[in-house]
Amino acid sequence: MTLLALYRDQWMNSVLIASSLNINPVLVRRELTLLKKGNLIESKEGKNGGVRLIKDPNTILLSDIFNLAKGEETVLSLSKNTPNPSCRVGKQINENLMLIMKTIDDSIINTLKLKTLEEFKNKF
Repeated sequence: MTLLALYRDQWMNSVLIASSLNINPVLVRRELTLLKKGNLIESKEGKNGGVRLIKDPNTILLSDIFNLAKGEETVLSLSKNTPNPSCRVGKQINENLMLIMKTIDDSIINTLKLKTLEEFKNKF
């Protein structure tokens, strides 16, 4: 999103974005799909295609991006193991951990609500 905000007038493809992040373009395309569904970007297919912002970076909060990328899950996740329901701790551990994880997510979101994509972009 920072690249898209920096180069607003250009269509950026997943290979170019991935090279900036030094990751596989497939991972970038997955995230771009979420951002498109969230109406933050538009895409164009073809040789000169790619993606670009459809909203002013001054109106996009970092929390908007975070929420789209995070989805319904919490940032941290529970163990795949099933705790022992006979144990005093095990039978309640997941519920108590989920409360903490929700608090962590809320804290992150509240911090990211204070910055726009434009403000973040201007650091580069």
